[in-house]
Amino acid sequence: KTAVVTGASRGIGEAIAHVLSRDGAHVICLDVPQQQADLDRVAGEIGGSTLAIDITAADAGEKIKAAAAAQGGLDIIVHNAGITRDKTLANMKPELWDLVININLSAIERVNDYLLEHEGFNANGRIVCVSSISGIAGNLGQTNYAASKAGVIGLVKFTAPILKNGVTINAVAPGFIETQMTAAIPFAIREAGRRMNSMSQGGLPVDVAETIALFASSASTGLNGNVVRVCGQSLLGA
Repeated sequence: KTAVVTGASRGIGEAIAHVLSRDGAHVICLDVPQQQADLDRVAGEIGGSTLAIDITAADAGEKIKAAAAAQGGLDIIVHNAGITRDKTLANMKPELWDLVININLSAIERVNDYLLEHEGFNANGRIVCVSSISGIAGNLGQTNYAASKAGVIGLVKFTAPILKNGVTINAVAPGFIETQMTAAIPFAIREAGRRMNSMSQGGLPVDVAETIALFASSASTGLNGNVVRVCGQSLLGA
């Protein structure tokens, strides 16, 4: 299998790359050119390859297809790339809204459209998107992020019925996961995030990666249009 993982240079994306490689895939690690050093490190650890591009560029889908074709064609794409620019709606600048929506949602739609319209997937291909429990229930101060992740859920549910040739699309919705991104959250808020689930702890990137590996597996043929929460039964959106 050939898999493309976006946002693969660190955190959840790095964990996804490792788990899919463990399961036998050749992983093309994709991230922005500024992350080339970390991309090289991750790809080197798993025997994968790199693709340093801006996922929001108009030709991103074309470049992904070409990179996968060199490895025998695309079997799996994991849309993990995402950013936060947290503000309440009253304090949200238009450029911050547009930036988050473009990277977290619109880029996924454009890449999927290109690949599906240009026979970019091998038979029984897998599309896996990363949403968030913020996209299920919203979250104070994450207006743009929550909207983008809710949009991912809508995209999955809209796309699932129209797929052909055995291709499926599903999503995971992580809760509070211990990553470099969440480490930047103020301590009190971070600690509250850890305790807002029945396990009273934050999740790990590998928890999300293992769930994605299920959706990416050839054994998941009957799974289409699903959103699975990876949140330890978080109270957010319970």
